[in-house]
Amino acid sequence: MASSTMSRWLRPEVYPLFAAVGTAVGICAMQLARNIYTNPDVRVTKENRAAGVLDNFSEGERYAEHGLRKFLRNRAPEIMPSVNKFFSDPN
Repeated sequence: MASSTMSRWLRPEVYPLFAAVGTAVGICAMQLARNIYTNPDVRVTKENRAAGVLDNFSEGERYAEHGLRKFLRNRAPEIMPSVNKFFSDPN
């Protein structure tokens, strides 16, 4: 029974599926960790939860304007700029 299960799921055709699911799980775990550790609205410890609602706008701004957003802010929304320029330039 175990060998038939292993031969069914450990084929080379299944590796892209494992990679896609692993990438999705990794992105979800990264976002969960980011929210738990850096989100100003999430309070895990009892002392922080007792503080109630805080008006911490600067901390919220720091959370919302993270490094990736700052990096991408002044860039064109293109995935492959060289290909786009090749097909869109009339030269």
